[in-house]
Parts: sequence; structure tokens; C-alpha cells
Amino acid sequence: MAKYKLPNVDLSHWKVTLPVGDSKPIEVDPPEILAYAKDKMVQPYMYNDSTDGSLVFYAFPGGVTTQNSSYPRTELREQMTPGSNSVNWTFAQGGIMKGQLAVSDVTKSSDGKYHKVIVMQIHGRLSNEQRDLLGRDDNDAPPILKIYWQDRKVRVKTKVLQNLNANATEILEKDAWIDDNGHTFSQDVGFGKFTLEVIVSEGRLEVVLNEYERIVYDSEHIEKWGVFENYFKAGNYFQTNDKGAKAMVKYYSLQVSHN
Repeated sequence: MAKYKLPNVDLSHWKVTLPVGDSKPIEVDPPEILAYAKDKMVQPYMYNDSTDGSLVFYAFPGGVTTQNSSYPRTELREQMTPGSNSVNWTFAQGGIMKGQLAVSDVTKSSDGKYHKVIVMQIHGRLSNEQRDLLGRDDNDAPPILKIYWQDRKVRVKTKVLQNLNANATEILEKDAWIDDNGHTFSQDVGFGKFTLEVIVSEGRLEVVLNEYERIVYDSEHIEKWGVFENYFKAGNYFQTNDKGAKAMVKYYSLQVSHN
């Protein structure tokens, strides 16, 4: 009799955003997400591959996107308190996210290059007080970390302040932060399994690929990022709207811990 393998992913502290919905993407929170394997709405986009023990995230252009993006995603969002987006963590509190994953299938663009996929993120969030100070109607802040699968390699981008002398209000504005030049790890991960570990502590951010190649961010920019709340994200945030494109990201394990 065939043995079924299951992924080592506990979804009790994650919600998933799907690339479908009416005016905005459907989101499935815990505890409902725990029944994903039997949920017909979730199944086309997030499902188990019992042959290799992975949780598959499938995304394609043409679906519904979130308010601040034009790209499709089937992506998990950490919820420290299941069902709530309002409890998050700061760099002073710290956290670790570790996953074993593979980008098992991705299409190419007309120039012959593979489409890019964001497989992990740390996203910023304004506290309610910061939101009100800016007169905003949402709590959205930039992502301090985006980890891409790009041209068979892992590429990391973080944010830097345009003006290190920005005052306490200016620093909260989205356009105060821009992408850095990025860092591409030397390993060719291709379509095979690899491990990613993201380690956060006060004024410091570290990304480790396959437990031996790493990059550390500990500049004044990261120190100043400490004003924001944050949450981890993992899955398939596809970076194209090319017709007929698709990507599959497989997670074999995913763990998060906080001090």
C-alpha cells in the first residue's frame, strides 16, 4: 500500500491569501485553514502533494490581487493570535522563520528568462497609533525583507531609508523607504529543495541559505526599522502578469518562533 507523506507545516498561526475572489482576494484564517485539504475553494491553489510530502502553493496571473499589489499570490501571512492581524512583533522582540522549499515549476517570459517568485517576506505594519498619526485608513507599511527565487538562484532585497535624518513621522511614510541593490546568493538552487532561515533581533536581520551561505544586515537602516511592527510571510507571490504564466512553490517544512 502506498505511503502518504505530509508536509511539516503547522498552519494554526497562518492565514492564506488566494488569487481569487470578487473585489478582493479570499483569505482563509485559522482555524478554518486547518481544513485546507478538504476545502474546495482552497484546493486549486494550496494543497498537499503526498508523493513528496510538500504543501504546494500555486499562483497564476489574471486572478484577484491585494490592494497594494498588481501581482497574484497564494501566500501565508503569520498571525501570532490566530484569526487576528493586529498582534505582531518588533525587531526588539525578534523572531526566526525557517523553511525547506522548492520552486518546482515556473514559466519563462518572452525573453527566455524564468519568471520571478517571492517565496518569503517580512512585512512591516503600522500600529494603530502610527496609522492615525499619518491620517491613513490602513496599517500597511513596506516589506523590510523580500526573498526571491530568480534565475535559479535566491535573491534577497531589503529596504533602506532615503534620508537617515528623517524625523519620527517621516520615517513611517512608505516612500521614505526604497529597495536596496539586493544580494544574490552564489548557489544554484534550481528546482530542487533548499532551506531558508530568517533570523531577526534588535537592529539585525540575517538570511541563511542551506545553513552555510548567509548575509547579515545590521546597518543604521535596520536599526531605524525598529519603529515598525512586523509579520512573516511565506508561499508563492508570483512577480508577473504575463498571460499563461504560472508558478508552483513547494514547502516541505515551515517553522516560526519568537522569544
